[in-house]
Amino acid sequence: MENIGQKYTARAHTNIALVKYWGKENEELIIPANSSISLTLDEFYTDTSVIFDSTLQQDMITINSEIVNDEKISKFLDIIRHKSGINLFAKVESINHVPNSAGLASSASAYAALATAGSKAAGLDLSDKELSMLARRGSGSATRSIFGGFAAWNKGTDDQTSYGYSIEDPVKMDINMIAIVLNNSPKKISSRLGMKISYETSPFYDSWIKQTNEDFETIQNAITNGDFSTLGQTAELNAMRMHSLTLSANPSYLYLNKDSLLVIEMVKGLRDKGIECYYTMDAGPNVKIICQKKNIKAIVDNLSNQFSQDQIKVSGPGEKVKLI
Repeated sequence: MENIGQKYTARAHTNIALVKYWGKENEELIIPANSSISLTLDEFYTDTSVIFDSTLQQDMITINSEIVNDEKISKFLDIIRHKSGINLFAKVESINHVPNSAGLASSASAYAALATAGSKAAGLDLSDKELSMLARRGSGSATRSIFGGFAAWNKGTDDQTSYGYSIEDPVKMDINMIAIVLNNSPKKISSRLGMKISYETSPFYDSWIKQTNEDFETIQNAITNGDFSTLGQTAELNAMRMHSLTLSANPSYLYLNKDSLLVIEMVKGLRDKGIECYYTMDAGPNVKIICQKKNIKAIVDNLSNQFSQDQIKVSGPGEKVKLI
């Protein structure tokens, strides 16, 4: 327990799923309905500091220099307190270099960083696998943000069998992502609620699970073989199939907006011109373009006709979580 009373700071990068997870079999433990694969990104990250302090009367949580009363974070800290056997409140300071709740996986980097800094500050020395299991309790996608490069989240059936692992880090494939930030405001329907509605009401949900399991194998093989085209094609289809679950749910809902569709058509137009690139989207209107280094300039130049430089973020593969 020699770490108690010391402040630890961790940096975790967000990840974008190439094979999406959309729906939970267990809401409390965040056990997903399918396994997933992602690429960790270097340009989007969260820095979080944690110290457990005997003088505090309650958890003190600051996000982007603003004091917040976040019950979810306090409940996550309760899990750390239970694991470590300490009974102290914590001071948490987090800076997000990702727009919150806008479909850019801010919760992934946030909880991966919180799990890493918080567990260390509580005197725990967790392996990457154990960190991924802890981070999962805050945000499912945070399971993968413990790892750099290509990572996966094994679905599992319970707390001990649902965990993240590295597929390839550092990344050998020539792969980059261009994020177009169309709206950086929190979305009206959270990922958590959206998943629940789709899981419970979409008549196509069983087909989605079957197809996604196939997509997992396809993309895993594409990574192994360095097959950028198969990876891009499969990721694009997988994203659109996920979004079809929002339209087929009851009540139906939609994360795409008119600018999302504009970018999608732009990507298709670039492909028609021989510039290979693919799009993917998480739960939000923002579009990510999967591309190779040689095509970044042409894609950015094309996007610049419609969007400002501030809206266009180019990212390569990111590192695993680390203490800083």
